[in-house]
Amino acid sequence: MQFSKLISFVFHPIIIPIASALLYFIIIPSHISKEASYRILGLIFVATYILPVILLFFLKQTKLINDFYLKSIDERKFPITFFTILTFLLGKLLLHKIGVVDLLAHSFFACSLALGVVYVLFYFKTKTSLHTLAIAGLIGFISVISFEFKNNLLPILIVLFILVGVVSAARLKLKAHTLSEVIIGFFVGFLSQILVYAYFLQ
Repeated sequence: MQFSKLISFVFHPIIIPIASALLYFIIIPSHISKEASYRILGLIFVATYILPVILLFFLKQTKLINDFYLKSIDERKFPITFFTILTFLLGKLLLHKIGVVDLLAHSFFACSLALGVVYVLFYFKTKTSLHTLAIAGLIGFISVISFEFKNNLLPILIVLFILVGVVSAARLKLKAHTLSEVIIGFFVGFLSQILVYAYFLQ
C-alpha cells in the first residue's frame, strides 16, 4: 500500500507537462537557442506546476478539496476546468508568440482536449484516472515526435509503457479508480495527442 502511494505521489499528473517539455528539448534536433529553451521551460514550469500547486493549496485550505488526489468528481470539477483553460492558453502562447515549438504547443492543446473530455465524462459519473491519462498523453507525444522527426524512440516508449502499467496497478491497488476508469484515462490521454497532431497536419 505504501509503495502504491509513493508511486502515485512521484508520478502525479502535475509533473508530466514539464517532463514532456524537458523530453521535447532533449530529443528533437536543435533548432532553438539554449537561452530560449530555458525561458520556455521556465514558463511551462510556472504555468503547469507552480500555479496549479498554489491553486490546490488554496482549495485545500478552504476545504474545497480533501487532498491533492481529488478523489471525488465534485472535487475535480473546478481544478479540471482551470487546467483545461490554462493548458489551452499555454498552447496558444507557445504557438503564436514563440512559434518554433509548434509540436510542444500542440501537446498542450491535446492536454486541454483530454481534460475537456474528462469534464464531459463527469456527467456520466465517470472519474477518469488522471495519472494514466497524463502518462498516456506523454506516450502519445513521444510517438508524435518519433513520427515527425523519423527518430526511433522505442526505448523511451517501452519505459513509458512499463511506467503506465506500474502507475495503473498502483491506482487500482489504492482503489482510487476502477479498471474501466484507468483504461479510459489511457485512451483519452493517448488519442488526444494523436488527434490534435493529425488536425494540425492538415
